[in-house]
Amino acid sequence: MTDRKTEGEKREGFKKFKDMELPRNVVVGNEAIEQVGKTCDKLELKKEALIVCDPNTKKVAGERVADTLSEHDYEISIEEISGANQEEVDKISEKVGDETGFLLGVGGGRSIDVAKYSSHLAGIPFVSIPTAASHDGIASGRASIERNGSKVSVAAQSPLAMIADTGIIAEAPDRLLAAGCGDIIANATAVKDWELAKRLRNDEFSHYAANLSEMTSELLLKNIDNIKPGLEESAWQVVKALVSSSVAMSIAGSSRPASGSEHKFSHSLDEIAEEPALHGEQCGVGTIIMKYLQGGDWKKIKNSLEAVDAPSTARGLEVTEEEVIEALIHAPEIRPERYTILGSTKMNREAAEEAAKETGVI
Repeated sequence: MTDRKTEGEKREGFKKFKDMELPRNVVVGNEAIEQVGKTCDKLELKKEALIVCDPNTKKVAGERVADTLSEHDYEISIEEISGANQEEVDKISEKVGDETGFLLGVGGGRSIDVAKYSSHLAGIPFVSIPTAASHDGIASGRASIERNGSKVSVAAQSPLAMIADTGIIAEAPDRLLAAGCGDIIANATAVKDWELAKRLRNDEFSHYAANLSEMTSELLLKNIDNIKPGLEESAWQVVKALVSSSVAMSIAGSSRPASGSEHKFSHSLDEIAEEPALHGEQCGVGTIIMKYLQGGDWKKIKNSLEAVDAPSTARGLEVTEEEVIEALIHAPEIRPERYTILGSTKMNREAAEEAAKETGVI
């Protein structure tokens, strides 16, 4: 006798649910900053807004953003921050009034992270206006905030819109664009770690998100020789890749498509090094080592980083060899629930030294 389920029973048995937040508008290109007012009008945002920036990015773009919004009859206030920490978030949150319609983060990682997290706490929209292409947080729904001396990744407001002026980004220090390349290249090991967690622990996995993330990294690696400092075309390519990486995270509902063992290494180095390097720089070096541990083509990663003048060694990061080794040993302690090639226990010193030496990192 055949057991046949009714349509209602079949529907009742399906329990999956997904809530994805993606940017509604992504504006990238020459003089894109002049489109801020027009974009906000299109989104029908309230006419009172708060711009978050630091003293440098205020001069580079913050004042121009305020001007173009004012031309569209927005009431604007500008708040400067000095870092991406809980104290600055609290300060911005206090400035958000009942009439504040949305926040704009104008700058690099610090301004954008503080703005997106503050907007999340206030329950109002967030608009991302990066002045550098140094990491994939410019369009993601997570923020890196320092608390009690340690950086933590927190859920935040995904940008309702992202407006990236390639002219401004091309004029940013060369080091920042190279760091952005490192953050994208890191997807190559992050996805492999995610696949490993799926196989060994049956972790939740999205093939769509993984494929998009991996493709983003592969395309950049394929075109790495075309990434040159000071060129708007290069800024265009890197920004698009960073947005694509952010979208992959939104599809997955987590940072797994773009954050694996190489990010654990970077966060560990943040805690251990006396003077850590940029996030994307550290992730790039971490990717070299993790690709070696995964049995992949780590030399390709190393050569690609060097092609854009990104660090590929401890000396390039301006950290000590001992700090690299200690960061590798303690990396599994960072987000231990996130399974990677590093496993869930400390790497011993001999293995850490071997991996760092074999890849030429130390």
